[in-house]
Amino acid sequence: MTPNLEQYAARYPRAGEVAVSLVMFGLAVFGSSLTTPDSDQPTRMWPAVLLAGIACLALLRHRTHPRTAVAVSAVCTMITSALGYLLTPLLLAPVMAALYWLAALTDRKTTRVYASATTALLVVTAVIADPVDHPLVLRTIGPAFWLLVPVAGGTASRLRRAYVGAIQARAEHAERTREEEARHRVSEERMRIARELHDVVAHHLALANAQAGTAAHLARTNPEQTQKILSDLAATTASALREMKATVGLLRQADDPDTSLEPSPGLARLPELTSACESAGLKVTVTTEGEPRPLSPGVDLTAFRIVQEALTNLSKHAAAAAAHVRLSYSYNQLTIAVTDDGTSKTPTTPAPGKGFGLIGMRERAQSVGGDLQAGHRPEGGFEVTTSLPLHSYDTEPEEATTP
Repeated sequence: MTPNLEQYAARYPRAGEVAVSLVMFGLAVFGSSLTTPDSDQPTRMWPAVLLAGIACLALLRHRTHPRTAVAVSAVCTMITSALGYLLTPLLLAPVMAALYWLAALTDRKTTRVYASATTALLVVTAVIADPVDHPLVLRTIGPAFWLLVPVAGGTASRLRRAYVGAIQARAEHAERTREEEARHRVSEERMRIARELHDVVAHHLALANAQAGTAAHLARTNPEQTQKILSDLAATTASALREMKATVGLLRQADDPDTSLEPSPGLARLPELTSACESAGLKVTVTTEGEPRPLSPGVDLTAFRIVQEALTNLSKHAAAAAAHVRLSYSYNQLTIAVTDDGTSKTPTTPAPGKGFGLIGMRERAQSVGGDLQAGHRPEGGFEVTTSLPLHSYDTEPEEATTP
């Protein structure tokens, strides 16, 4: 079929079915008129025409009732042959078409049962009622061959459709998988940026609030100290703006103008962090055990954020005046412990485990293959301990760096 005919048949399937049935009817009628000089064939044509018409009308229902179409066309062809008409491939045209559609539209078991029964009935009829008295081999092999050819063609068509359907299903599944993976990556990136923003905003706002409160308390009694604290407050807010710009800058569009982004923070910025905490009234000491080893960017950022969040929680929730940060390096692991003395006289209500601070720290540690524990110490105070691999097990997240 040409592309135009195929498109027409797909658009008007009923018209195509009627056209095929008319063609089969014409072939069957023409086949019933064929004879040989030594044959004793009926002279009247109307029985063959009537039976061919019934068989071709049954073909019109082949899509919804393929078994019925085969049964009706087979019976009509068998009666035509029994009446003495010569059983030729043209006379077999309606039943051949019905067998083709049966094999193309149904399963293998149904095709095997109906094809075998139809072939057996028509071969027996041809053997008994052959008007020419052909040799037995021709009376059996001929009809069987012409009936099995459309079965093979229909089966091949069904298998081809199944193969194409399987390919399309795999392609659709792969497309859905890609879309789900893309949505998952977008969700993870949103979560990472939200965590970054939470850490930046929560830490710097807590420090700024503490610094402002301390400055207000010392404004009259110690103006010099107040001036220093206010300078630190300005540095704290400027650092917050820089980090927020670096984090939100990751959301720029591809055609946005290029802007410089500061490097991702790491443990190298601990002195800056402890200085900011001290200006807010929390004295922080840092000790290092073992030989410091290089960290991958993701682990370095995670370590800094965990220390930052732990000190922020101490400033907001714990009754502590001093904190201690211990960095312990081993062959392939970094252990960080942040503890407080819990000796401040300022009445506060500890809230370990509440909110999102500890949850965020634990998620950060797990994202690079580490773990985190937090709880009260027997001797007093609170402790946050995390163990991180020197290099992340997973792909490092893309961080803002200076171009």
